[in-house]
Amino acid sequence: MNKAITDGVLLMPPAFADGLNVWSSGDGTPGTATYQNAANAAFVPADQDFGGCLELQKTSNTTRVRYMGETPLLPGCYLRVTARIKAVAGSLPSVQIAGYPARASGQPLADVDTAADSVALTTYGEVVEVSAIIGAGNRPGVDLVWGSRAVYGHFGIDLTGPNGGIVRIDDIIIEDVTSVFLRDLLAVVDVRDFGALGDGTTDDSDAFDAANAAANGRTILVPEGVFRLEKDVAFEEQVKFEGTISMPTDKMLLLRKSFDLPTYIEAFGDEVLAFKKAFQALLNSSDHESLDLCGRRIAVFEPIDMQAAVPNRNQFNTRRVIRNGQFEAQGDNWNTQTVSSQATYSSSNGRTLTNVTNIANVPVGAHVTGNGVGREIYVRSKNVGAGTIELNAPPFDADGTQNYTFRRFDYLIDLSGFSKLSKFNMSNIEFQCNGKCSGIMLAPAGPTFELQECFISRPKDRGITSIGGGCQGILIDRCQFLSSEEAENVADRTSIGFNVNSNDAKIRDCRATQFRHFMLLAGQNHLIKGNHFFQGDAVADGFRTAGIVLQDNYTASVVTGNYIDNCFVEWTNERDPTPGFTNGFSFSSFSLTDNVFLSGDVAPWFSYLVVKPHGTGHFLNGVTVTGNRFRSINGNIDRAERVDTSFADLDHSRNRSVWYKGNSYHNVREHAENPLVVAHSQGTNTRTWTIGTDKKLPFEGFCQFVDSVMLTGDLRNNSNQRRYEAPVGRGRIGSDDDQFSLEFSEDMRGSVRATVRMDKD
Repeated sequence: MNKAITDGVLLMPPAFADGLNVWSSGDGTPGTATYQNAANAAFVPADQDFGGCLELQKTSNTTRVRYMGETPLLPGCYLRVTARIKAVAGSLPSVQIAGYPARASGQPLADVDTAADSVALTTYGEVVEVSAIIGAGNRPGVDLVWGSRAVYGHFGIDLTGPNGGIVRIDDIIIEDVTSVFLRDLLAVVDVRDFGALGDGTTDDSDAFDAANAAANGRTILVPEGVFRLEKDVAFEEQVKFEGTISMPTDKMLLLRKSFDLPTYIEAFGDEVLAFKKAFQALLNSSDHESLDLCGRRIAVFEPIDMQAAVPNRNQFNTRRVIRNGQFEAQGDNWNTQTVSSQATYSSSNGRTLTNVTNIANVPVGAHVTGNGVGREIYVRSKNVGAGTIELNAPPFDADGTQNYTFRRFDYLIDLSGFSKLSKFNMSNIEFQCNGKCSGIMLAPAGPTFELQECFISRPKDRGITSIGGGCQGILIDRCQFLSSEEAENVADRTSIGFNVNSNDAKIRDCRATQFRHFMLLAGQNHLIKGNHFFQGDAVADGFRTAGIVLQDNYTASVVTGNYIDNCFVEWTNERDPTPGFTNGFSFSSFSLTDNVFLSGDVAPWFSYLVVKPHGTGHFLNGVTVTGNRFRSINGNIDRAERVDTSFADLDHSRNRSVWYKGNSYHNVREHAENPLVVAHSQGTNTRTWTIGTDKKLPFEGFCQFVDSVMLTGDLRNNSNQRRYEAPVGRGRIGSDDDQFSLEFSEDMRGSVRATVRMDKD
């Protein structure tokens, strides 16, 4: 580092031969006396030791020689002032380097040393060299520490000691010696000093390792150039990249004290490659549990195959986090691969398609459609030799041979190459799909994938896709799913927020806009809490789709505290390969509590909770629907709940443990309850009172039992005598089994309130 060379800064004062009018006998500031025509000074053109030099007689206690030019003191620079002098006659003085430290205003800087150590002249004719280093920093070897306030100086020498002596002084030298301090000043180790060439072809791995070993707390500098690394390289200290790195996919760059995406971008010069190499390091080092994207936006032009970036691992089971950035899909290299193949399915063969034609072209992770195939069925794996495909779930009615369509969507982040990925977390990231691609495909196995405070914006087909068990215990918290189909009518939408195949999902405090479905949940024990999702359009009496689809009849799940807007909860058993009820719990263990349901401009048959059996014999078992607010605007709806009988109805005679109370209804014609309290007044005397429930039992179920009867008016017989009698209550009266009867010992009239149930318990 030399400012005279690199920046053209003028440091060297003129030779004495150029004139003594710029050499002051004072402090060097403008207006001070010079040695031009001075009585005690003269220029000697041909000294045997110096050539041209200044001959000076010491006439005062401190005789000064100062260059009147303003020598700049640049931040971070260190100057060395050197003078060569000899005594030629008279008393022998002492000599020292000295200077005038000037502020920007020209005023002197106080409280700093202005002269270096003095050196005594002891012999006539002996050339003595004195020097001093001047700079801002108090570093070893710096003689005059002037700090950052001095912006220039007037430099030269002082003669002290006895007067009368005559000396000759060679031209004074001022030079930049910052390079002497560079290693300590910047605490930098340059890989070039250890043999790195940076020519793009020579393997510089050993030089990088040597620089790392020598750094010892100092920053490692990778200067301009392309440095090829054929081996794994780890830097234990901070590193600064001015040049870039190239290395094979399977080799790792571990930056243990500079582990963040911006540093990797500096290292590789390409955002996506940098992310891949940083992710590779994340899964191959125990030094960091997270990769900070530092708010960077990564322009992505094709799907990022996360496992291909880490070829030495096909599974990973330790917690890792990627956080704080954005992935944005750009360009046109996003395509859905579509393959049609004939295959055979048997419900006795679980999730396997056999005799698959064209199987080599069927991609793992493809979405599967065909007759009798439920929603969100995917290819989990395939065996080309055996001609078989493993699905993530069985179809409900696909026995036999038929043509299937396999569509493989492109994803910004594709984790499906891992056989298992556990405890993986992505936080504070926006996945900007721009309608070009989908968001995230999960690994086929591995528990507790976590998405926190993320945006999945405008996915073309899917926000998050699970093709297997990589969604086990998934946690999605405080995320937003923003549809690319907001302008489409509901019936024309195809995109889905996410799906789950396994148990124990926690979906909390999220927001989703106008997908066909927000979430499809197979498995059990899910907690859906505090979300807001809406799916409406401007079509009058419009069609609506489910926001939540529960795909297994035994769900053991809780949906609570959500704002469910212009969509509904659908509960089905479309993943049952033998969908008719033969044993088990049927549609059971479900709580729908304290949600806000709102719809507008919907058809009258729209409902907020829809049960859709895919086989006969099913019933409700352990269902709680309480504290919900059901409200329709711009038109009434018939009921808040119903059974979709497209495939089968419920067996209402077997319903049990259904608690349906404490809900509020606005513009809903039938206010369902169970237990249901029915008020009845019998105006004519009869022994058997037949009383209807006016379709107020949930799902228009059977009125099976009369739990209690309370008289609310006098009970009188034909003789107008008051009677005190408890009637016999019988359920399932009438052609629809939705009435009940009260039987008395004689003809009676009066008023009662009866509590009836549509379930057995």
